[in-house]
Amino acid sequence: MKIDLSKQPFYLSEEQIVWVEETKKNLTIEQKVGQLFICMGQDYDLQELMNMVTESRVGGILFRPAPASTIKEWYDVVEKDAPVPLLKAANLEEGGSGGISDGTLFGWPLLVSAANDIHETEKFAQVCAYEGRRAGINWTYSPVADIDNNFLNPITNVRSYGSEVQRVMDNTGAYVETIQKSGMAACAKHFPGDGVDFRDHHLHPTYNSLSAQEWYETYGAVYKNLIAKDLLSVMVGHIVQPNVAMDMNPKLHFEDCLPASLSTELLQGVLREKFNFQGLITTDATIMGGYCMPMERKKALPTSIMAGCDMVVFSTDINEDYNYMLQAIKEGFLTETRLNEAVTRILALKAKVCNTPENQKMALEVKNKAKLWHRECADKAITLVKERRKDILPISKEKYKVVRLITLGKDDILDGSMTELATEFLEKQGFEVEKYCPMEDDLHGTGKLQENRITVYLANYEQASNQTTVRIQWCPKHALDIPRFVQEEDSLFISFGNPYLLMDIPRVPVYINAYTATKDTIELALEKIMGNSEFKGVSPVDAFCGLPDTRL
Repeated sequence: MKIDLSKQPFYLSEEQIVWVEETKKNLTIEQKVGQLFICMGQDYDLQELMNMVTESRVGGILFRPAPASTIKEWYDVVEKDAPVPLLKAANLEEGGSGGISDGTLFGWPLLVSAANDIHETEKFAQVCAYEGRRAGINWTYSPVADIDNNFLNPITNVRSYGSEVQRVMDNTGAYVETIQKSGMAACAKHFPGDGVDFRDHHLHPTYNSLSAQEWYETYGAVYKNLIAKDLLSVMVGHIVQPNVAMDMNPKLHFEDCLPASLSTELLQGVLREKFNFQGLITTDATIMGGYCMPMERKKALPTSIMAGCDMVVFSTDINEDYNYMLQAIKEGFLTETRLNEAVTRILALKAKVCNTPENQKMALEVKNKAKLWHRECADKAITLVKERRKDILPISKEKYKVVRLITLGKDDILDGSMTELATEFLEKQGFEVEKYCPMEDDLHGTGKLQENRITVYLANYEQASNQTTVRIQWCPKHALDIPRFVQEEDSLFISFGNPYLLMDIPRVPVYINAYTATKDTIELALEKIMGNSEFKGVSPVDAFCGLPDTRL
């Protein structure tokens, strides 16, 4: 396939195109194969990385978050004698903190979406871009373009922009345009789309089971919109979409359908031919169970490239994987034509982003305003989902002398302890705070319940890979921390992670979603329950989970 690099999405200059062609011509087969790989930086020592880069046996590196100056130094060291510049990747999904440890946790995408203001999405993307670029990062594995259709899915959750197609289209579109204006490449994920299955493709292949028509009207529409906005790259999940694959190839049977990262029908058929996407396609991490299980590895890696992927992310053993690719070339299973197509797109992406000068004025503005922008966005986003009783809010020290705090899930966040941050704030407002430990309590009746007390739940159950559920885990001692006596004592519940926790506390009278756990979101949520600030957020998902009793 002839790729016109002067057109969408690369729009390279004549000089850049010459560089791509000359560089490609001067690479050996072995070096071209090396360009297909993206490695996890901290899995190797710097000398080993330097050797791989100098020998062109790796095309890109992702370092886990560390201080920006440290990551920048690592990249400078390993790239010093590189014959081909590196793609420097990060997962800038939630702010600069996704790439650098001293970056801003702006908020998970669902928080940004709940603000219901596309300008907040643009600010969010600016923080991701300019804080990432401080470390030399030029490629972000974001936006998450999944649609959160299944409230039991442990992965999409707050990483998504919600369950409404138009909302996802608007937010991901604004994110891509803003990121790429900064000189960084966006990589939308996880094609063909997570959020239908309730399982995690990190652990095994999962399924997007929508009909072909439903898929084209939803997930397909999201990707077509991003492609029209010059999206530079797509990350492909280990997710099977059997109905679209069989629609593309009527000879396929259900049991023959492969995850998208191995599927010619979904990559060459849909992305390349139907959607005319000419940007770079990369796999999601190939260390994931969803990739390792469907096919033996020595066959899977070249199959991904032949199916349409241009790069593979992470290796169980990079030297072994590299040799599998070389062997596939020698055996003719991986063709030189397809290898050259992949390398052309890799080099085109490098020409696009590897030497882009940083806008120093914008970088300084973002640095000075990132934390303020986070607070402003959170103020707009925090959502009063349920207020079954109208006599609880606003809380005041006159109405409730004591606030009993119950923290569920992860208490330790980037800003410190959720419990301690909330305690300090409430005590400054004149409340007496009781930090509840259920293991120090006993089962009791209602006769001696403390008057003038409200129980405030702070829940932080974060989405994460390699877990099967994101649900409340109650105290094993009689579940003493549940809102048991909802008819006799007042309580309210604030979730700073999973927005669907009403399924586990359906009778709680007041429920609030704050989407991301930071010092600011904790303080803002408490300000709002005190009546000092109004609730402005618009829920991007059905927080009631379609269950009738959650509204009671």
